[in-house]
Amino acid sequence: MLILPFRTIILYLVVVLIIRIMGKHQVGQLQPYELVITIMISELAAVPMQDTEIPLLNGIIPILTLLLIQVCVSLLSLKSPGFRRIISGEPSIIINQGRINQQELIRLRYSLSDLLEQLRLKGIPNVADVDYAILETSGKLSVIPKTDKRPVTPGDLALKPDYEGLPVTLVEDGVLKRNNLKKAGISEEWLLKELRKKGLSGTEEAFLVNHDASGKLFIQAKVPSKGNRNS
Repeated sequence: MLILPFRTIILYLVVVLIIRIMGKHQVGQLQPYELVITIMISELAAVPMQDTEIPLLNGIIPILTLLLIQVCVSLLSLKSPGFRRIISGEPSIIINQGRINQQELIRLRYSLSDLLEQLRLKGIPNVADVDYAILETSGKLSVIPKTDKRPVTPGDLALKPDYEGLPVTLVEDGVLKRNNLKKAGISEEWLLKELRKKGLSGTEEAFLVNHDASGKLFIQAKVPSKGNRNS
C-alpha cells in the first residue's frame, strides 16, 4: 500500500519541477501550445499514479519529452516572429476607434455578450467609452478607454509626486529578513526600537513590517492565538 503514495509523491515533484522549468506564466496567460502541454502533462502523470502496474518511467519520459518540446517551441518563438505567429497567433482588434469590428467577432467566434461581459469586468460598463479593445493571443482582453474617459493621472494635473519605490519587507510572520535590513540600510537595533514604540518586545511579535522609500514603517502585530488569550 505504501507504493501508491510513494509514486504519487515522485510524480508530484516531477510535475512541479517541470512546470517551474516551463516558466512563470499564470494559467490564464498561457499560450495555446503551453496550455496543451500543461493538460497533457497532467494526464500523463495521472495514469501511472492510478495504475501501479505501469512503470514510473512510462509517465516520466513522456513528460520530459513534452518539456523538451515546450522549450524548443519557446526558443523558436523568441527567434522567429513568423513561427510565433503560426504557433500563438496574433492579437485581434475587436474595437477600433470606438467601433466594434463585427467581422472580427464572427471570425473569432467571440460573441457580443462575451465582449460586453469582459468590458464590465474591466470596470467599463459602457462600450461607448472604449477607444480600442484587443483580444490578446492568451485570450485576455486589453481595453484602452477613450481619452476623456481615462482616470486622471498626476501628469495630467502637472504634478510631480515623490518617488515611492518598492517597499521592503523587514519582518514577515515574526521572521526577521536580515538581507532586507541591509538593502534598506537599517540596523536591527533601530528596528527593535521602533517596534518597542508600538508596544512590541521583539520581531517575533510582529506579523508584518514594511519599510518604504520615504522611510516610513508599516507595522502590524501578530494576533494572539486562542491559547495565549486564555493564559
